[in-house]
Amino acid sequence: MRILLSNDDGVHALGIKVLYQELAKFAEVTVVAPDRNCSGASNSLTLLNPLRAQALDNGFISVNGTPTDSVHLGISQLMKPLPDLVVAGINHGANLGDDTLYSGTVAAATEGRHMGMPAVAVSLVGKDETHYITAAKVAAKFIKRLQQHPLPADQIININVPNVPLSELKGVKVTRLGHRHKAETMKSSKDPWHRDIYWYGSLGAELDAGEGTDFHAISEGYASITPLTVDMTAYKSMANMQEWICDFKL
Repeated sequence: MRILLSNDDGVHALGIKVLYQELAKFAEVTVVAPDRNCSGASNSLTLLNPLRAQALDNGFISVNGTPTDSVHLGISQLMKPLPDLVVAGINHGANLGDDTLYSGTVAAATEGRHMGMPAVAVSLVGKDETHYITAAKVAAKFIKRLQQHPLPADQIININVPNVPLSELKGVKVTRLGHRHKAETMKSSKDPWHRDIYWYGSLGAELDAGEGTDFHAISEGYASITPLTVDMTAYKSMANMQEWICDFKL
C-alpha cells in the first residue's frame, strides 16, 4: 500500500512523525506537508504565489502552501506511481462537529478524495501532546481494514481519538457530527503601537452532543469514526424549493 501523508500542523509537528512511524510498518509512506502551522486553513489554495517543495533530512517534503496545496502537489507532481490512500494527521486537537468545516486536516483528506483517492483524517482530542501513539494505533488498524472494505467514492473518514493511553481507550464508535452553540465574539486589544488588533474568541459550547455524536463518543472515552460526505447538496430541501420557484420568472 502506498500512502500520501499530510497534515495542517506543519511538516515538523510531532503528530505527523508518530503517525508516519506507525504507518511505515506496513505501507510505503510519502510525507508532503506545509512548512508551517496552517490550523484553520480549511480548503484554501495558494493561487497568487508559486509553490515550492523542499526535501528535508528525514525524507519528508515541506511545501510553502496549505494542507490542500500539499496534497494536490503530492498527487499531481511528487508521487509516481500514485498513492492508494491519502491520510491527514495526527492533528493536535479535536476536529469534531462544526469544527470540521474549518479544519485543514479534514481539508487535506477532502482534497485527496477530490483527486480520486480514498482518504482519512486523524485527530488527537486533547490540549497536550501526550498520547499520539494511541491515535496512530487506531488509525493504522482502521486503514488496514480499508483494504477489505473500500470507501464509497463520495466519502472521507474523520477519526478523533481521546488523549489517553491505549490501555484506557474504551473502544471505537461510528458517529455523526455533533453541533456547537455560536462561538464567542472576537476579542480586541492593542498592539505595542496602540493599534487595534483582534483575536477569535473561544469555541462555542456543545449544543448537540447526545448519544451517537462524535462529541459524546469522545466524552465517554471512545474513539470516534465519522464518515463525511463530500457532496454538500441539501437533498431534503430540493423538492420544497422546486415548489416555491415554479412560477419564478425574470
